[in-house]
Amino acid sequence: MIEQTVQDLTTIIGTRPACRALGAAPATIYRRRRPPVPRPARPRAPSPRALSQPEREAVLAELHSERFVDSAPAQVWATLLDEGRYLASERTMYRLLAAQHGGVRERRAQLQHPPYAAPELLAERPNEVWSWDISKLKGPAKWTHFYLYVILDVYSRYAVAWTVQHRENAQLAKALIAQACQQQQIARDQLTVHADRGSAMTSKPVAFLLADLGVLKSHNRPYTSTDNPYSEAQFKTLKYRPAFPARFDSIEHARAFCRDFFAWYHHDHRHSGIGLMTPATVHHGRAEARHADRARVLDAAYTATPERFVRHPPRPPALPTAAWINKPNDTQAAAH
Repeated sequence: MIEQTVQDLTTIIGTRPACRALGAAPATIYRRRRPPVPRPARPRAPSPRALSQPEREAVLAELHSERFVDSAPAQVWATLLDEGRYLASERTMYRLLAAQHGGVRERRAQLQHPPYAAPELLAERPNEVWSWDISKLKGPAKWTHFYLYVILDVYSRYAVAWTVQHRENAQLAKALIAQACQQQQIARDQLTVHADRGSAMTSKPVAFLLADLGVLKSHNRPYTSTDNPYSEAQFKTLKYRPAFPARFDSIEHARAFCRDFFAWYHHDHRHSGIGLMTPATVHHGRAEARHADRARVLDAAYTATPERFVRHPPRPPALPTAAWINKPNDTQAAAH
């Protein structure tokens, strides 16, 4: 700040009078105006402890030999030491390799995970796409759990099958899926079942069952929980219920709670993702009639007091038309 003021006054009264007026040291002002003089870089003298060129070449030849080409410098150093030879320290070996391009990179071939495409599933009616998952319910003692299996219809959010068991097991999953397909009268090539990559989900018994039933299977990308959003949201609804206990006393207690929960969830819970309809209403084809009933009630309310609806007559929430798992954006859709 003072330097800039001195600079402004210099053109009027000169540098020294400006410094006296502002109480600044003229030497400091002149020194900061002077451009820095670059100093020539001095060549660094080699350390007397450094390896000579023949010694460096001998170390590199040993490191690149067929015997040690796949070994770390620490392994080379220790092996030579056990044989009564000392060429250089371990750190020097690393330094010599670093001087070479790529000399200290990982020498072994690293595992490369294949690219996984995001699953893109569309449901435009019930029993077109199911999502299933298993969630742990805490048991009476620490480290004890019960396992809640739920198969959810993606379009209607209706749980077509559920069970609480003592363990996560492929055979139990197979039996539950078979039961759900039978109860919902699933035809061949009608349904896609989506799940994550848990052991039960990717097991051979489940895969063989789906193939026998003519049901397509789909899986999350690894470590991508957002590929199964409907099951995750349903489990959150379960565990955020006010009556959900911190622990279940027994498996009978867990089953009784889930029985009451799914009765409420299917017939009383108005789901925001399906036009505030209940899952049972949408799954069993009663949504259009219920939507028409709502529209008649709102029309009557508008006729009675139109002044209360300022912008437009009231309308019931729109009915669902489609449910996506990873809906492609317009750019991706155009590319396909």
